[in-house]
Amino acid sequence: MGMPNKLILVVEDEAPIREMLKFALERADYNVALASGASEARLRIAENQPDLILMDWMMPGASGIEFSRELKNNATTRDVPIIMVTARVEEEDKVRGLNTGCDDYVSKPFSFPELIARIQAVLRRATPGGEEETLSVAGLEVNAASQRVTAKGEPVRLGPTEYRLLHFFVSHQDRVYTREQVLDRVWGQSVYVEERTVDVHIRRLRKALEPHGFDGMIQTVRGTGYRFSEKV
Repeated sequence: MGMPNKLILVVEDEAPIREMLKFALERADYNVALASGASEARLRIAENQPDLILMDWMMPGASGIEFSRELKNNATTRDVPIIMVTARVEEEDKVRGLNTGCDDYVSKPFSFPELIARIQAVLRRATPGGEEETLSVAGLEVNAASQRVTAKGEPVRLGPTEYRLLHFFVSHQDRVYTREQVLDRVWGQSVYVEERTVDVHIRRLRKALEPHGFDGMIQTVRGTGYRFSEKV
């Protein structure tokens, strides 16, 4: 069911929910570490870095948003995918969570099959697919085997979702895609993600490419969606 041997860190202050998540994740063949808040989570991460973090938004001390920002600003944890679990369902809250660096969002109450499907989708995006080709355009290189991106030889730091987005665009240059098409190709058809999510990750990708002068290749096509092209 799950991806065997993948370690998921559950950061949740309510013990009954924590144990319920542990039970469901272990049934899906994941290894599970538990933390009741940010300080305990830091210890768990230091002991054994997880493959994915399932984070509650509302926690005593540092909120899930604050802790996510801390993890994404740390070189050793910035690439660990984070799924935020929350009772907040307002769109601006979701965008705030995604802007902090979260890779996905699950609203309470949720079903365990939906949660497991989202975890699998995020882990698939974060795991190299075994491809070996290097895609190159005007000095921007995307290596599919190592999931490394370089711009004129300089490394470009990208989160797993931004990497998948860039890989997709470089593989499909000069074609216009709607947000819905980008969602299907990058996130997968079985994942329920809002189209606004695409805009958030496009902004992040542009920001990462901007210091290297490649942000202009990701072009907004008004009324339609996005295109990747070296032509202005």
